[in-house]
Amino acid sequence: MKIAIIGAGNLGMSIAKGLLKNEMATSLYLTKRHVNQLEGLKANKKVVITSDNGLAIENSDIIIFAVQPNHLSAVLRKNKQYIESRHTLISTITGFSIEKIEAVIGDKYSVIRAMPNTAIAVGKSMTCICSNEKAILKLNIARKIFDTLGRTLVIPEKQMQAATVVCASGIAFWMRMIRATTQAAIQLGFDAKEAQELAMFTAEGAANLLITTGNHPEEEIDKVTTPKGCTIEGLNEMEHQGLSSSLIRGMVASFEKIDGIKDRT
Repeated sequence: MKIAIIGAGNLGMSIAKGLLKNEMATSLYLTKRHVNQLEGLKANKKVVITSDNGLAIENSDIIIFAVQPNHLSAVLRKNKQYIESRHTLISTITGFSIEKIEAVIGDKYSVIRAMPNTAIAVGKSMTCICSNEKAILKLNIARKIFDTLGRTLVIPEKQMQAATVVCASGIAFWMRMIRATTQAAIQLGFDAKEAQELAMFTAEGAANLLITTGNHPEEEIDKVTTPKGCTIEGLNEMEHQGLSSSLIRGMVASFEKIDGIKDRT
């Protein structure tokens, strides 16, 4: 696949690293205003680093947009002359609908929205994708890319805002919970390195239990809790302090913030 990533920032670079690791690209154009920040990839013969978005589009078949939301309209307007029917356009932009993309470039192109997260760099992203009518037959291309970088779910576009919160912002939410577990472990007597290791791999084990067994979380919780035991004591105290409600309220607040982002794009 000849792929271009327009906007090789944090997410764009995560996608690039995943693509290169899995040898998904025959050529990979990476664009950024300050190309000196991409020096580390210059040695890879498949990679072309440039600040010229038009050049990257012209020499690629799959175009992945990973710019900031408030920059996408300008990038599309400036480069729409290079976009052809052969291109598959994949946008990773938060709050920027397919309708808005088509309003800039026209409605005759294959447009896919993808919402990965930064775990894509280690092949563990949960990526949700949707498309316009013209790209339905090309969804398999997007799935082929993102399935090698984690797990993919095709959803209606109306659910993309929620997917952004659960999957993309969700990485930060889970990181904060792992950090809190680490802090607790330090308070309980472990050094910082040990505490983080305990937190990370316990979180990984919990997730893999659900992935492997297909069980509901409460089913696995029941296996750990015993009458008058320390686990139920801890869980109940966390709930008294608002663990679940705080997480839910935070995710809803994040969801509502996207409306503000959409209004500015």
